[in-house]
Amino acid sequence: MKKNNFFKEFKAFAMRGNVIDLAVGIIIGSAFTKIVNSLVNFIIMPPLGKLLGGIDFSNLFINLSSTPVDTLQQASDANIPVIAYGAFLNTFIDFLIVTFAVFIIVKQINRFSSKPQEEKKARICPFCKENIADDALRCPHCTSKLD
Repeated sequence: MKKNNFFKEFKAFAMRGNVIDLAVGIIIGSAFTKIVNSLVNFIIMPPLGKLLGGIDFSNLFINLSSTPVDTLQQASDANIPVIAYGAFLNTFIDFLIVTFAVFIIVKQINRFSSKPQEEKKARICPFCKENIADDALRCPHCTSKLD
């Protein structure tokens, strides 16, 4: 019996709207990441590298050994320790683009969504400091006469 209840609870949890929304968000986020990576690696970085004298950011590294290597691939094949700061630069630019894109999306969603009504400030009894209705003539808590 307890096993059956456990699975019912799990099913209720998994089928709640916010869990499904989260799953959809993760899937869309994964696809969006592929698009952003493609944008950065194939559209943004090549012209930026050309502007900076033909530099390929993905191949920038600091060799931490005394063995000379010319490319990151050679260092990787020879198991030579390197600091691949070019890959970090690409990842950082990815992050900036994703952050900017999310900012633009949220800004547009907020622009089109209805603005929440400002809450009216609650009326408070001057004697007992309890909340009272706006049209009350007496406080329901302390029965004091109100102005």
